[in-house]
Amino acid sequence: MARVKNGAVTKARHKKVLKEAKGYFGSKHRLYKTAKEQLMHSRVYAYRDRRQNKRNFRKLWIVRINAACRENEISYSRFINGLSKAGITVNRKMLAEIAIDSPKAFTDLVIIAKDALEGKMPKEAKASVAKADSKKEVKQETKKTPAKKEEKEDISKLTVAELKKMAKEKGIEGYTSMKKAELLEKLA
Repeated sequence: MARVKNGAVTKARHKKVLKEAKGYFGSKHRLYKTAKEQLMHSRVYAYRDRRQNKRNFRKLWIVRINAACRENEISYSRFINGLSKAGITVNRKMLAEIAIDSPKAFTDLVIIAKDALEGKMPKEAKASVAKADSKKEVKQETKKTPAKKEEKEDISKLTVAELKKMAKEKGIEGYTSMKKAELLEKLA
């Protein structure tokens, strides 16, 4: 039996690790063993910190919004509560940007939030909410009719779960154990 040498593979692996460890201090970028160890730790830190970063940014946005709220004589929690009661859904990132870039617009949001907390919604907000509701209803109505046509035209694009749901509605027995092709056959 021929002798198998793996020097090239090992060398390539070491080279790859040392390339990734470029810039590390001391032996961590020179020696394979310490470099590999440090890379494992670095990846763990990176994974952990990607999640912590999201928390840190949310904290930062809240601090900025709170500072802008205090300038307008309202607390952060009351402001957010007022916005939700007024039916305004703006994420904290955008609220923080508005607070920094255009304080006048932020003041308008504060006024809307205060009014909503007192139980009176501004006329514009009521009108916009009514328009949004009527638009949603119109969109839903228009979506319903083409959706039925699409189902009749091409149900092969649907997922298995959707097909099973349709089979259940039509009362087809044994639909739970059927494959997609069988479901399409029964529904057609």
